[in-house]
Amino acid sequence: MKNQLEAIRKARGITQEELADALAVSRQTISSLEKGRYNPSILLAYKLARYFGVTIEDIFIYEEAIT
Repeated sequence: MKNQLEAIRKARGITQEELADALAVSRQTISSLEKGRYNPSILLAYKLARYFGVTIEDIFIYEEAIT
């Protein structure tokens, strides 16, 4: 799943460490999310959206696989 997390975070001048602290996750979790190596739980996705004041869809881009 692709996402805009890094762009949104940087546009607000927030470090990975600051975001991780605010959401009670590790900095490595934020890094993995930004690199697309980790898909968040629905709870973490909601926390991220609420933190930035946007919708989950503003952060995460779901792309269905074409078969």
